Amino acid sequence: MDRHIRFDALHNFRDLGGYATADGHRVRPGRLYRTDSLGKLSEGTPDWTRFLSLGIRTVIDLRYPWEIDTTGRIPDDPSLAYHNLSIEHRPYNQAGLGPEAEVGPYLVERYVEVAEDGTKEIRGALELVAESAQSAQPLAFHCASGKDRTGLLAALVLGLLGVPDPTIAEDFSLTELAAPALLTEWKARNAGRAPTWPGFGKAPESVMRLFLTALRTRYGSLEGYVSNALDLDAEALSTTLRNTLLEPHPTAHPPLTYRKATPTDAALLVHLRDSAALWQLARGIDQWRPGEKNEAHFIHRMQEGEVWLAHAGDHVAGAWELWWSDPAAWGPRPADAGYIHRLMTTPHTAPPGTGRRMLAEAEARITAEGRPYARLDCLASNPRLRAYYESAGYEVVGEQSAKDGGLGSPYAVTLLEKRLG
Repeated sequence: MDRHIRFDALHNFRDLGGYATADGHRVRPGRLYRTDSLGKLSEGTPDWTRFLSLGIRTVIDLRYPWEIDTTGRIPDDPSLAYHNLSIEHRPYNQAGLGPEAEVGPYLVERYVEVAEDGTKEIRGALELVAESAQSAQPLAFHCASGKDRTGLLAALVLGLLGVPDPTIAEDFSLTELAAPALLTEWKARNAGRAPTWPGFGKAPESVMRLFLTALRTRYGSLEGYVSNALDLDAEALSTTLRNTLLEPHPTAHPPLTYRKATPTDAALLVHLRDSAALWQLARGIDQWRPGEKNEAHFIHRMQEGEVWLAHAGDHVAGAWELWWSDPAAWGPRPADAGYIHRLMTTPHTAPPGTGRRMLAEAEARITAEGRPYARLDCLASNPRLRAYYESAGYEVVGEQSAKDGGLGSPYAVTLLEKRLG
């Protein structure tokens, strides 16, 4: 499942379903949505039809009334209950900031302000989420870009549901995937000029992590904030949300199917890799970063080797690249191996064991070509990934201290090999 739901006018519309909780449940899909401004929707368009098909019955607009007057609100519809709860009380212009404003400290300070200024509105928003959850009706909440005010409310809801901090920070950082489109939209509204703040539209996971830490420092816990600042019964609210918005993890999954990727899949592959990179960064794994590989990279790999996609039913579950030589890491070698790269799964939604099954499928493809070895590499500084491959039967056979991966600076990798058949 791609967490971003595609619209023409909206760029950051996401389902909060599928996230796992610490106690072994997951958030029900199709019940909670976060998004950029629904004021960009228009009646009679495919976007409007797509939105109504989701069955959303409650919309919470977190923007100022003057923002709504300027850019509009979601169209009236008899199926929708609309609520404007402006949780921010001290306006600030991110686009007009200077480069001296550091993204992390600046945004964390603003989020703490919002959390303490907007207690009445935040309380109202959480009560609406609970009411919608109890009636089993989907709800969407939004601000302008779906990042700051929306991210704060999403963090509180996910925290009360028992979703761990790394996942909350990852969810916040997914706005990074929408940032280029949001920036283009901002420029179009402002005569083509660019924001003066380099941090405009950025959503690094560290911002949400630091905000959660600041909130706990002041109130002891998220529940302490809800009880003391919002004057709500945090235990009762959390119980209501968990009883209505959580479900057991599914025990049955569609079988995986595989197909070769084509150039029309390039944008999907970029999105999948960037999503996987954000998952890693939110967990302290500094292996990939969003934006490092573009569509041209994947098209080139299709021309030079093979790129494969795994599907679970109708949903993409993962992908990998298969190369027939890799001189940058392994040097000149006879044609005796296939080289597996960018083995990646869809975070939170791929069936358990998808990575291992994709690895086995890649190995079967190498064997079909009459090559006796599967080879791969991982960052020398990533012992977790090395252990994963070793558990799949790969053996460390060396290290390349200065691999040139085309990113501008060489890096050290551990070389792993498996004898097939």
